Amino acid sequence: MSESSSLDGPSSLDGPSSLDGPSSLDGPSSLDGPSSLDGPFSLDGRVVLVTGASRGVGAATAVAAAARGARVACVARSTDAAPKRIPGTIDQTVAEIVEAGGEALAIPADLTSPDDIARTVSMTVDHWGRLDVLVNNAAVTFVGDVGVELKRHDLVMAINVQAPLLCVRAALPHMRAAGRGRIVNLSSQAALRPVPGLMSYGMSKLALERMTTDLARQLVRDRIAVNCFRIDIPVASEGTLANMGDVDLSDWEPTSVPAEGILWMVEQPDEYSGYCESMWELRHREGIMATRAEREFAKKPPLQFLQGLHDVDTDNAFARRTEP
Repeated sequence: MSESSSLDGPSSLDGPSSLDGPSSLDGPSSLDGPSSLDGPFSLDGRVVLVTGASRGVGAATAVAAAARGARVACVARSTDAAPKRIPGTIDQTVAEIVEAGGEALAIPADLTSPDDIARTVSMTVDHWGRLDVLVNNAAVTFVGDVGVELKRHDLVMAINVQAPLLCVRAALPHMRAAGRGRIVNLSSQAALRPVPGLMSYGMSKLALERMTTDLARQLVRDRIAVNCFRIDIPVASEGTLANMGDVDLSDWEPTSVPAEGILWMVEQPDEYSGYCESMWELRHREGIMATRAEREFAKKPPLQFLQGLHDVDTDNAFARRTEP
C-alpha cells in the first residue's frame, strides 16, 4: 500500500488556507485568577491549536472546543484549494465552526517542516494574542513491518514524534505567558500491542506516550498539564476507513466521541497531568463518551504494554482484500 493512513485518527499531512481575517487581539494575561489554582480549566475564551484538523478526530475536537467557547487554530495540509485523496479540509472545519457562531483560523502547514511548525504557532498568537491549549492530533502511517521503506519509517517518526515535540517547544513561551496551559497528545492501541503492518506507527505512539510523562514532570511548575489520550476503541475516521479492508463497523464510534474525551482531559485541574489514558478505561471509569455506535464495543483493550508472542496469527486488517 503506497498511500498513508492512520489507525485511529486522521491521516495527517493536512493543511493550507484561512477563512478568517484578523480579529481583535487579547493580551497574554491569564484567564485564571488566584482562586482557580486547583480548579477546572475552562475552554471559554481560550485559544486552542489542533493539528490534523482537516478531518477525523482532529476536526471533531476543533469543532467541540469551539462549541465550548474556545477560539481554534486548525492546522493541516488539506484545503479547498489543495485537497488530498481522503475527504476533508481545514477550510471545511473552519466553516463549520464559523457557521455555528464560533471563531476559527485555518493555517496550512507541513508538519515535517520545523519552520512551518513555528509559523503555525506565531500565526495563532498574532491573530488572537495568546495560546492556551495544544492538541497534537496529526499522525501518519504506512503499512509495513521490518521491511518498511526507511523513508516512510522516517516520515512516520517526523510527524508522529518530532512534530509534537516541536509544537510543544513553540507553544511553551505563550502558555507560560498566559499563566496556565494544556497539552494533549493522541496515541493509539498500537502503542501497547503489536498491530500487524503498523510497526513504525506503534513505535511512534509509544514514544509519544513516553514524551508525555516526561513533559508533565518538566512543566508542572508552569501550571501546564500534559496528558495523552489513547484511542483503543474503534473510531470511524476518514483516514482509517479509506485504507481498511471490509470490516464490521457496527461498534465503531463517530469521531465526536473521542473528541469529548480529549476535551475532558483539557478541562481537568492542574494536578491531572502525566497520564496516558485509555479511551476505553476513561469511558468506564468516568462515565463519559457514551456510545453513539449501533452497539457498544465490548472487548477490553490492553492497558499495559504487552510482551511475549501476542496475537501471532492476527490478520493484517490494513491489507486490501481483493477476493469477492
